[in-house]
Amino acid sequence: MSLRIDLNADLGEGVTDDVGLLAVVTSANVACGYHAGDAVTMRAVCVEAVRRGVAVGAQVSYDDRPGFGRRDLDVHPELLRTHVAEQVELLTRIAVEVGTVVSYVKPHGALYSRVVHDEVQARAVLEGSGDLPVLGLPGSVLLDLAAAAGREVRREGFPDRAYTAEGRLRPRNEPGAVLEDRELIAARAVALAVEVESVCVHGDTPGAVGHAYAVRAALEAAGFVLQPW
Repeated sequence: MSLRIDLNADLGEGVTDDVGLLAVVTSANVACGYHAGDAVTMRAVCVEAVRRGVAVGAQVSYDDRPGFGRRDLDVHPELLRTHVAEQVELLTRIAVEVGTVVSYVKPHGALYSRVVHDEVQARAVLEGSGDLPVLGLPGSVLLDLAAAAGREVRREGFPDRAYTAEGRLRPRNEPGAVLEDRELIAARAVALAVEVESVCVHGDTPGAVGHAYAVRAALEAAGFVLQPW
C-alpha cells in the first residue's frame, strides 16, 4: 500500500520562485507579513495555491523584518500571542476571499527553534492560532502541548538541513547547516518520510525549485503519494 506524505515549502517571502514551487509542493507555508511578505504577496500565493490544489498554512514569526525572523527575541507571551493571532487572522481573511482556508500553522525561523524547548512561547503560539493543526519539529514542546490540548499535530523533516545529535536543526551560522547537494537532499527526504507527516524544502535556498522537484521525484519513486494533510 502506498504511503502518504506532504511536501511543504516557505512561500510569499519575496526571495524565491513562488509559482515554481507551487507547481511541486502540496502545502505552502505563507509568510504573514511579520518577517516577510505583505497582503498583495499573500493573496497572489493563495490564488495560485487554489489553482494548484495546494494547502495554505500560516507561517507565523516574530515581528522582525530586518532580521528575516531569524533573530531569537524575548517577546512577552501576551504580545507574542497577539502577533500570532494577527498573522493568522490576516492570512485567513485573504484565503477565504480567494476560495480557500488556512489549514495549519507553522512558526518560522527563530520562533520555530524557540518553541522546540520554550514552553511559554510555545503556549503563546498555540493560544494565538486558535485550533489550527500545528506543523513542527518532532519532539518539540510545541507539538507536545498541542497534542495534549487535542490539537492535530504534524511532524516534519528537513532534508536540506543538518541536525544536531539531539534531533534539532543545526544553527544556520554553523558550517554545513544548509545542504545544497540535490541528490543528497532527495535521498534524505525519502529516509525522513517514513518518520514524519511532511517534508520541508526551504524556499529561500539556491536551487530551491530544483531541489523540490528532485525530492518529489524521489518520494514518488519510493512509493509515496504526495498530498496535503
